[in-house]
Amino acid sequence: MATYGFHASHEQFGPAELLDLTRAAEQAGFSAAMCSDHFAPWSRAQGHSGHAWAWLGAALAVTGFPLGVVTAPGQRYHPAVLAQAAATLTDLSPGRLWVALGTGQALNEHITGDRWPSKPARTRRLEECVEVIRALFRGETVSHDGLVRVDRARLWPPPQEPPALLAAAVTPSTARWAAGWADGLITINQPDDAHRTTLAAYRDDGGTGPAVLQVHLSWADDPQTALAAAHEQWREAALGSEVGWEISLPEHFEEAARFIDPPQLTPFVHVSADLSEHADWLAAQGDAGFDQVMIHQVGRDQRAFIEAFGDHVLPRVRS
Repeated sequence: MATYGFHASHEQFGPAELLDLTRAAEQAGFSAAMCSDHFAPWSRAQGHSGHAWAWLGAALAVTGFPLGVVTAPGQRYHPAVLAQAAATLTDLSPGRLWVALGTGQALNEHITGDRWPSKPARTRRLEECVEVIRALFRGETVSHDGLVRVDRARLWPPPQEPPALLAAAVTPSTARWAAGWADGLITINQPDDAHRTTLAAYRDDGGTGPAVLQVHLSWADDPQTALAAAHEQWREAALGSEVGWEISLPEHFEEAARFIDPPQLTPFVHVSADLSEHADWLAAQGDAGFDQVMIHQVGRDQRAFIEAFGDHVLPRVRS
């Protein structure tokens, strides 16, 4: 049976407030939490972008459930530095951290001043990073000269329980490629349930481990408020990954998304004022083969969402 977790959105809330919300989510009955590792928000309306790894140390300390992070080694993070951070957190909180690795987005990675590579080059770079990170977790001294360079790196000591390395994949082709190296898969809800096709591609090519689905929804007391909140905070989702991975600045995302009308968001964000509708939709995602469904309320009223879903939605999806 699927479990249901809380997505902590660094793009929308400051680190201290997000920590309080994550603790509230655990107390309300959510079974886990996750976050994405951003340097910038998608828009100025979101307005935040705390450092995910620094925040995870605090979140693991004040909660008792598992936490995960979606991140991208190779440009903003050297893979050895990322491996060291993950090893430190697993030593502090054994068995509670998972790390999902993706090829990255220009929004977060352009800050280094390095050229933003093509998608095929980013894929090759991630392959090298995965090899480096796994070798470091095994206790090896690693040197590597490729799209990333490593000189005699070693973890002191290597982690006794290395975190699971999941693959972040949106398309079936990426999922099939990831099946060869990942400990599990994380993807996002897409129009026409395309995320199910992505999961099927991962499993059909031999992909093992947990399947995690991050879902975007908007709930409020009335449908108009829920739709308006989704449009104000999350309209950039309608641009899709092929565009979204290449845009560098929040202002550019805003310009690209300014002609998106509120109804155009509903294939990307499940919008409803009816808690039973949300429960049915979330349960269907678990029934589709996802082991964990991480719920992202895109509106800003997180406290009401946590309380309402803890009281009415989570008990229903678990039954």
